[in-house]
Amino acid sequence: MAAIADATLRQRGPGLKPEAQLSRTASTVSVTSDSGASTGSSDSVDFIPPTFTIKELLGCIPKHCFERSALRSGSYIAADLALIAMWVFAASHIDAHFSKQGSVLDGVLGQFVGYALWAGYTFGAGLNAVGLWVIAHECGHQAFSPSKTINNAVGWVLHSALLVPYHSWRISHAKHHAATGHMTRDQVFVPKTRSQRKIAPASEGELKAQSEFFEGNESAFEKLDDLLEDAPIWTLLNLIVQQLFGWPAYLIVNASGQKLGRWTNHFDPNSPIFTARHTKQIIASDIGIGLTVAALTTWAHYASWTDVVRYYLIPYLWVNHWLVLITYLQHTDPTLPHYREGAFNFQRGALCTMDRNVFGLAFHGIAETHICHHLCSAIPHYNAWEATEALKQKLGPYYNKSDEFFLTSLWNSYSQCRFVEDEGDIVFYKNKNGKSIRKVARSDSSDSGTDLAEPAQDDII
Repeated sequence: MAAIADATLRQRGPGLKPEAQLSRTASTVSVTSDSGASTGSSDSVDFIPPTFTIKELLGCIPKHCFERSALRSGSYIAADLALIAMWVFAASHIDAHFSKQGSVLDGVLGQFVGYALWAGYTFGAGLNAVGLWVIAHECGHQAFSPSKTINNAVGWVLHSALLVPYHSWRISHAKHHAATGHMTRDQVFVPKTRSQRKIAPASEGELKAQSEFFEGNESAFEKLDDLLEDAPIWTLLNLIVQQLFGWPAYLIVNASGQKLGRWTNHFDPNSPIFTARHTKQIIASDIGIGLTVAALTTWAHYASWTDVVRYYLIPYLWVNHWLVLITYLQHTDPTLPHYREGAFNFQRGALCTMDRNVFGLAFHGIAETHICHHLCSAIPHYNAWEATEALKQKLGPYYNKSDEFFLTSLWNSYSQCRFVEDEGDIVFYKNKNGKSIRKVARSDSSDSGTDLAEPAQDDII
């Protein structure tokens, strides 16, 4: 367990117990009010940054939770593949029995039932494909087994089959884990600031001073977004685009990712996400994608594109939907803080995520045990449930969990989480009116208690 912790952090201070911290007030954390102006008052503030050390948090988890087994992890792959095979077998009989000339139902009714059954197939196969995706993701964290060779081989095969560049995403994802919730170093679903949204400050004097900058400096889409942001149909359309295309857009153009100053994607070895030592791994990832595309094209040549679309591409879109939903809701909520350098440390970042209920067993608990996953990503999913229960007891009020229906949460978070302030060591999302539902207590020390090092996953070949 100590080796796992030392791979990412070098501890240098014991910190305070959270129960002691809850009784503290603070003095050096920069706080912003609803208007965006700094405030020195602790009135009406309610969030006190946690002061747990990583040693405390990992120490409360039973030691056997850190054990990894290739055999046990592999059994989940076998189960997911068996379920997908079952879906495919069932789907292969739909047209013969439920279609215009179906043997069970024919005519218009047969066609209607056939379409409904195909929809059921794509949904079910998509769920189990997410399960495979989650296991491949664990391979990238070295949680599948104690062997790096096995982990990377299995992860490369599974992720390539799902059109994910394994090593490329593993590297950027490790950076996300190292700086979760950090305003300038996190890699995905980075909040837009007030100035990036081109929302004028609430102060009349500031508004006048900056009116020239805001005027005429918005794209056509941004102007339309501002005009229609209260319209439910506009929110729904934006959500549909995000859920269908958010994942490939992130891989191809770094959508929702950190702005790195130039063209960024997960397929170019020269992308600013990577360094020269990653080149061979990026190429290997691209080869995996190329092989899958070649296999799909060959399938379409000998069968039909209709089969490829029905059996693979539509379930693939379901996978995209679930991945974006899970990831977005894990890190986007008006009650979750985001940090800048003055208040950030690894464990604070790991704790600014939200556990939710999203198809627990089918998705191997990736949504229900995500806080645990961020504190120690090398814990396999089948042990993360027990580890999460232990963490709940340790974290107390710092354990973030929502039992709200996930589609309701998706709508609420997308509607409420518009921007954060440009200043402040700790910031919360605000709505279009510049109001946040949570504020920050001041702290008499912004010392993080740790020195952050690059995660070990980033160095794995």
